[in-house]
Amino acid sequence: MAKTALITGATSGIGKATAELFAENGINLILCGRREERLQALKEELEQHVLVHTLSFDVRDRKGVQNAMDSLPEVFSTIDILINNAGNAHGLDPIQTGNMDDWDAMMDINVKGLLYVSKAIIPGMVQRQAGHIINIGSTAAKEVYPNGNVYCGSKHAVDAITKGMRIDLNEAGIRVGGIHPGLVHTEFSEVRFKGDTERAENVYKGYEPLRAEDIADIIHFVVTRPYHVNIADLVVFPTAQASSTIVKKS
Repeated sequence: MAKTALITGATSGIGKATAELFAENGINLILCGRREERLQALKEELEQHVLVHTLSFDVRDRKGVQNAMDSLPEVFSTIDILINNAGNAHGLDPIQTGNMDDWDAMMDINVKGLLYVSKAIIPGMVQRQAGHIINIGSTAAKEVYPNGNVYCGSKHAVDAITKGMRIDLNEAGIRVGGIHPGLVHTEFSEVRFKGDTERAENVYKGYEPLRAEDIADIIHFVVTRPYHVNIADLVVFPTAQASSTIVKKS
């Protein structure tokens, strides 16, 4: 019987690449995001292969998240795999000049949004005594770099929450893991720099960054291991990157 995966942040980057790879491998999909046109286009592309349902909501909206999950048709009511991928970075400023709206956005999406989505899905997994949760963190969950302050704090929280989930859900037999990518060429930097595409592109010049497809491939590998195998914590850099601040550029 085909499994069903719910992916947040599915309209671009890692979420979209993961949805495409899952569809190729027969995993039914619940695609979540805020951009309805993109969701619909992706649904039309992927429903040639698997069953696809879309949910348009903002992970920061606690009631909106729950209402979206409550609206799922019966055929999508059993969620086997949860990919908590929605996340963002806003700004790259020292703490003393940081923008508090940016701080709110990062904490609300990266931490609270992950919790709201998980809270809506975990009870069903506990009831069935099965399920797999993958939280997409960042190498910023493992170290702090200059001007990364609140973004790093939000991803450190994701790392801690992932460990807490794994402990609390152990008795229910639910697999929980975190995947922490380094530099991946997606819309990430464009969002961080608020639409400054030239500055965003400069982040990826002079070396070969990871691609969204690289992370999707890793996610698919993790979720297709035998059920007694749980890859709990995985950090992945492009070869050119040694840490958040050390990148070999030509």
